[in-house]
Amino acid sequence: MYTFGFITPMTAGIVLVIALVIFGPGKLPELGRSLGQGIKEFKSATDSESNDTMVDITKSSNSQSMDNEG
Repeated sequence: MYTFGFITPMTAGIVLVIALVIFGPGKLPELGRSLGQGIKEFKSATDSESNDTMVDITKSSNSQSMDNEG
């Protein structure tokens, strides 16, 4: 039974073989590094955005509570 979004080991193997045929064994490590670096940058950007959003929410909450008190 195939579930959408689920990658079996056989599917992953087929994708790796196709990538090896297309790019060759010399280019794969470089592609892996580039992919890893891109994922790392994406995660840090989303974490940074999430932290900025939390700071904005906290500031907004604090200013609203000050408005309600005064």
